[in-house]
Amino acid sequence: MKHISDSRSYDLAGLYTLSLRLVIGWTYFSAFWRRLVLENKLIPDEAGYIGEKFNHFLPNALGIKPLIEYLVTHPDALHTSMVTFTIVEGIVGLFIILGLFTRFMSIGIFGLAMGILLGSGWIGTTCLDEWQIGVLGIAGGFVLFLTGSGSFSLDHYFIKHNKNFTHKKWFLWLGSGVLPLSKPKTLVLAGSALIFGLTLYTNQYFHGGVWGTLHNKSVKPNVEISNIVLSSSDLTFEVYRTQGADVYGSFLIGIHILDNNGNVLKALEPKELSKFPKEKISNHYVAKVKPGKHSLIIPLGAKADLTFSLNDISVKKEDIHAVKLIDISGIEWTAEIK
Repeated sequence: MKHISDSRSYDLAGLYTLSLRLVIGWTYFSAFWRRLVLENKLIPDEAGYIGEKFNHFLPNALGIKPLIEYLVTHPDALHTSMVTFTIVEGIVGLFIILGLFTRFMSIGIFGLAMGILLGSGWIGTTCLDEWQIGVLGIAGGFVLFLTGSGSFSLDHYFIKHNKNFTHKKWFLWLGSGVLPLSKPKTLVLAGSALIFGLTLYTNQYFHGGVWGTLHNKSVKPNVEISNIVLSSSDLTFEVYRTQGADVYGSFLIGIHILDNNGNVLKALEPKELSKFPKEKISNHYVAKVKPGKHSLIIPLGAKADLTFSLNDISVKKEDIHAVKLIDISGIEWTAEIK
């Protein structure tokens, strides 16, 4: 009788989470659908390539930054990873919708959501978009692991038709049915506490959402200037865009070379920047700094070395003091030449 009662309870739990299962399943399957069916976003040299979007995660990722940097500096490995990631999302999402091997697929949901959270939990211009997707995906994956699928699932169909493999212990752990736990309350409490702790920690880390000052690194661009090298005829420096919206670049409309008094020794204005020689731009990652129609475009996560001639400056090398970048929004970034 107890087994029947437990089975009935799990059937109802799986039934009550049907909407959660369908929505989470579509959330991940739709990524596959968008990238391969509606449009092909897995072609490296075309606009919208998912690898470039992955590059946007890099500047403020939590814990997995070395992995992301390795991939965006190795285009072949990045492409393989993006194809694999997309196929996994498609399989996991579809199986969750169908309720097939639900618990095994819920582990996939948990892992995919964790990747989203750690990689892009800091991104979101109007609200905490990627962070919310990540933490809700993790919590949802945990719930689906506990409940499995009830009616309206292939797991339930196989159980009701008394398929041999549904009597195996592995199916209870990977499919649906009565989860063989001796202390379910302990698992639920411990898992929920860990997920809630992760939620609070990442909310604070990415956004200051628990205490202190709220911040959103997606609101306005930030470009770091480093590795300035001054020779007798050229100036080379590195630009790295670490903040701002991921859907459009920082548009540089001015690069100024300054002396000790802040006077402009040389200025590259929008017309010159829109025609900036591509051979003078050495990009590090798949997200590329490039000349646009009216400016020099720096996508989120892009890092590049810029080189331009100083032959038209009639001052001594020692008098060249700083580099200033001007964004179309009016934001300026300055770095001294040491």
